Amino acid sequence: MAESHGGAKGPAAGAHTEAEGGHGGGFPPFESSTYASQLVSLAIFFVVLYVIVSKLALPKVGGAIEARQNKIEGDLTEAQTLRDQSDAALKAYEGELASARSRAQAIGNESRDKANAQTDAERKTLEEQLAAKLAEAEKTIAATRATAMSNVRGIAADAAGSIVQQLTGVVPDATSVSAAVDASLKG
Repeated sequence: MAESHGGAKGPAAGAHTEAEGGHGGGFPPFESSTYASQLVSLAIFFVVLYVIVSKLALPKVGGAIEARQNKIEGDLTEAQTLRDQSDAALKAYEGELASARSRAQAIGNESRDKANAQTDAERKTLEEQLAAKLAEAEKTIAATRATAMSNVRGIAADAAGSIVQQLTGVVPDATSVSAAVDASLKG
């Protein structure tokens, strides 16, 4: 047994070396002796992977994509419907607003017309009252003037008689004084 460990290398020593150090050659994928088996394994693995992907994974992914697309289209349709509804509501709101403005303007015009009519009626009533008071005042003034003018004639006749009496010392005749005052008032 000592000899087998010593100088000569036997099959056991070679096996022992391969187990400890790995393969005797280079990196297995680059060894030309294993190309054929690697290509067959790769082809089998590719076919199995293709079948798994095409039969299991792609339908699920396709279904998820289709469901997502349907959800997006549904959301877009719903968004368009809501937009149309909001546009219709906005148009209705603008119509109601315009209608309310026109009603408010009509009410304002009606109120203004009523106020103007009432003001005109009150103004006419006041003008009539003022015209009646003015007519009364003119009548009063005319009567007062007539009374004053008649009093002026009498006062003028008395004053003229007094003046003549003081200047001449003679009492003048009332008829001649009245004639002189009438002539003076006419001219």
